[in-house]
Amino acid sequence: MGTRVCVGAIVGAHGVRGQVRVKSFTDDPLDVAAYGPVEDEDRTRRFKLKVMGEAKGLVIAKLDGVDDRDAAEALRGTRLYVSRDKLPETDEDEFLYSDLVGLRAETADGSVVGTVRGVADFGAGEVLDLGTFMVPFTKADVPVVDIAGGRVVVVSPQYAPDDKDEAGASEARDWAVEAPRSGRSESEGQAERKPTERSEGRRSRQEKEDRRGDRGE
Repeated sequence: MGTRVCVGAIVGAHGVRGQVRVKSFTDDPLDVAAYGPVEDEDRTRRFKLKVMGEAKGLVIAKLDGVDDRDAAEALRGTRLYVSRDKLPETDEDEFLYSDLVGLRAETADGSVVGTVRGVADFGAGEVLDLGTFMVPFTKADVPVVDIAGGRVVVVSPQYAPDDKDEAGASEARDWAVEAPRSGRSESEGQAERKPTERSEGRRSRQEKEDRRGDRGE
């Protein structure tokens, strides 16, 4: 497991006074600033982050030292990280996106079918992107999540991504990988796992406190 978790990513400037639009990966999007100063991927810049509001699904925030639109726009694409030990402990059957990414995917007989490349939610519940196919993140389809053993056990593939889906899968790998959490919840008789990166998850708490989700029975 990594020592840092990505809690959000800057997607552009907002206004002319240095505010930025942030895609939050925390369970509650406004908690992107709840864990202290954030730093960029290279650890070369550190910011105090102040949440100013929300707009169109994004968090509007102000970073110390960023005072005009040009400076804010220059940060587009910057991922924001905090130390993992700043995050609350995950609940039972709740996972950080960052802990799921990279896990070996096996069938019940031990056959390796892929590697978790990301967690996506296209509106019908979270799915694990295994590269060549995706599976719903539910207890029925992913009965075993063994973080210590570096693996998940999956049932047969539900669908393979076409060209259109691949674009969405790529975006999921780019944005949803690190911070949200996940857990499985009830969904049409199946318990849906929801990554959280409580923060960079079944929902990761990447901390919707990658978003928080609990697996139901």
